[in-house]
Amino acid sequence: MATLDGLTHAVAIVTRLSSCLGRQFSLSLSSIRAPQLSHHHRGLHCATLLPTTRTIDGVCEAAPASAVVKSVPGFDGALPSKHYAGYVTVEEQHGRNLFYYLVESERDPAKDPLVLWLNGGPGCSSFDGFVYEHGPFNFESGGSAKSLPKLHLNPYSWSKVSSVIYLDSPAGVGLSYSKNTSDYNTGDLKTAADSHTFLLKWFQLYPEFLSNPFYIAGESYAGVYVPTLSHEVVKGLHDGVKPTINFKGYMVGNGVCDTVFDGNALVPFAHGMALISDDIYQEAQTACHGNYWNTTTDKCENALYKVDTSINDLNIYDILEPCYHSKTIKKVTPANTKLPKSFQHLGTTTKPLAVRTRMHGRAWPLRAPVRAGRVPSWQEFARGSRPSGVPCMSDEVATAWLNNDDVRAAIHAQPVSSIGSWLICTNVLDFIHDAGSMISYHKNLTGQGYRAFIYSGDHDMCVPYTGTEAWTRSLGYGVIDSWRPWRLNGQVSGYTQGYEHGLTFATIKGAGHTVPEYKPQESLAFYSRWLAGSKL
Repeated sequence: MATLDGLTHAVAIVTRLSSCLGRQFSLSLSSIRAPQLSHHHRGLHCATLLPTTRTIDGVCEAAPASAVVKSVPGFDGALPSKHYAGYVTVEEQHGRNLFYYLVESERDPAKDPLVLWLNGGPGCSSFDGFVYEHGPFNFESGGSAKSLPKLHLNPYSWSKVSSVIYLDSPAGVGLSYSKNTSDYNTGDLKTAADSHTFLLKWFQLYPEFLSNPFYIAGESYAGVYVPTLSHEVVKGLHDGVKPTINFKGYMVGNGVCDTVFDGNALVPFAHGMALISDDIYQEAQTACHGNYWNTTTDKCENALYKVDTSINDLNIYDILEPCYHSKTIKKVTPANTKLPKSFQHLGTTTKPLAVRTRMHGRAWPLRAPVRAGRVPSWQEFARGSRPSGVPCMSDEVATAWLNNDDVRAAIHAQPVSSIGSWLICTNVLDFIHDAGSMISYHKNLTGQGYRAFIYSGDHDMCVPYTGTEAWTRSLGYGVIDSWRPWRLNGQVSGYTQGYEHGLTFATIKGAGHTVPEYKPQESLAFYSRWLAGSKL
């Protein structure tokens, strides 16, 4: 336990920090709690460690010394920028702890934007983004399921132009946990509130980032996480909550948004991609009157059965990729959910990383969009499939790395013996979709001047671009940058349309559900251009 003298010294440190940053901080001895370290743990446990100040290249820094990641197993050489990791306690009584991993910008961390990254699910770890999409490393399999992967620098990491916080949220996801399992009964609104609490406490630990432009980004079910958290941040700003976050806007990739727009997107997408014939499309249009997600007649049901039959065996996350599954196909029929047969191919795969097929979110196509109410767990969805409950996917690289004792110690995460194994998508949550449609959130946020970048991999059939293009258009904003191609190295990389109020929609040509995984170079291009305020 820290001594009184130690706490007094901490107050002096923060006082000096306030002077260094030119900001006012109010701190008393009673507001500081000594760190509670698990005997299992060799690093940072919670966001209760006292900061140390230092000045590097004229920049005053206060990051917790115990959060520093000095090296990562599997990578040889110096890290390309400073890394920090650990826990922030968002609820003291229950011991609800959210895990984060911060990668500082490799360019100019004092001035570059700071971005919070969230993966979806609900229930999927943001280490998905760190390992497979835009983190600082490319991971190479160690040769077997339990071998430690080899890490190489990622030339298209988003940390090239920004600092990135990867957050496992809510508690129970990834490396985040609670000492009270009742916290695993959660939903959209509670998740947003906890993530906002995380941010407020995180910025208290890292006040040197308070002046950086701050953005929230994510994909898939983070199409709900991002707007709801952005709403909480803006509400906090209006209410004068401290510290003051320099929030500028948000990004959503292939994100769920609205039951009707999402649910009606697949049929026109399938037709546009030549997956169904003109006759099948016209029959569905006539029978269903454009209402594909909530059928009310046998005639519509029969027409959609023909659509189902045509897309049965496609990889819904990228229709250009093969769908891998075992010879013994295990089938699942969740109650009150109609799923294409491609969702019933729940075998395992040993295919290489470059052509993985993975389950990224519950934004099921056709007649199974995200609906209000309880969301079936991964275990219920894929009962009997594999421990992670995630169909048609191989995450052996991330699983081997994040369940390695040395890795856990290096990144200051609780060990497997304490909180269990890392899974890309957890089975422990009982999650409620209680935030409703995101249309009103987007309208409110952009109407207040916050920038929004909404992007879609154009070969994703899970959350098709057709629905996303439709709902962005439905906001009713005037077009200020008409539909046009955007380019990289002289080649068309996708298409974009800009609207009033800082809203931009873009497609990424040839990309699937997780755009940076499929098109890393193009992703860094649109990401860096948008953050800089440039046109795509």
